Amino acid sequence: MAPWLKAPAGRYLLAWEQRQLDRVVADIFGYHAVQVGWPMVQALRASRISHRWMLNDGQIDADLLFTPALLEDADTGLRGGDGALPVSVLTDYDALPFPSNSLDLVVLPHTLEMTADAHHTLREVERVLMPEGRVVIVGFNPTSLWGLCHQLDTIGRRVGMTSPVMSETGEFIGPRRLRDWLRLLGFEIESGQFGCYRPPFASQGWLDRSAWWDHAGERWWPVLGSVYMLVAVKRVRAMRLLGPEWKRKRRTSAAPAVVAQRQPHAPSGPSRNSTD
Repeated sequence: MAPWLKAPAGRYLLAWEQRQLDRVVADIFGYHAVQVGWPMVQALRASRISHRWMLNDGQIDADLLFTPALLEDADTGLRGGDGALPVSVLTDYDALPFPSNSLDLVVLPHTLEMTADAHHTLREVERVLMPEGRVVIVGFNPTSLWGLCHQLDTIGRRVGMTSPVMSETGEFIGPRRLRDWLRLLGFEIESGQFGCYRPPFASQGWLDRSAWWDHAGERWWPVLGSVYMLVAVKRVRAMRLLGPEWKRKRRTSAAPAVVAQRQPHAPSGPSRNSTD
């Protein structure tokens, strides 16, 4: 995906995603957050969560880590809300290296489109999230102009033709289908957003001339945006929140246990020393 993301349409996409992620994660609180894949955007740079990780499967072009669309501020472009860099971890997306019920936030920017088994990856996310934890998912909308270009590109590759636009972007998962998956896993959809209504022009000039598509799309056909973002909350019924497993401590009793002692009863009959 390196050539396409460096093109005008790719930079337009990354800029929109970065703005939306900054807005969403800034209002999510907790102790531990993870971004799974797609390091071309810094999903946790605006997060106030103190412990952050970036998971990567090792299949990303290193040149994409410093895309001009991301580095709007050289001092904070790659840093979190407190100025700290996220810790990078090389791992498999189908086996997240975290204990169950241990994370407050997981961000999946196009991760489900790149993994071999998207449903299994979602089950892993459900496992590692704490009750009331949140998952933020970014994906391409198959019911859009970009979705149509992706389908045409897929057909073209089958007959030996390639396109520089929307190449090698994996399988698009529609927002309705994703909502059904999340509900089956016990998630509740909290919010959703569509964006990027302009056609994926290869020319920067044509892309700029089509800026009015964004305004018209948000007003007249919002569900036809080429990219969507969903925020879902993990709900667990009949469970009391105890905090992360690695934060639990045994509480010692502050006072000794009280043992009840039986007191002797006074004789109920008349006393022998009584006189008439």
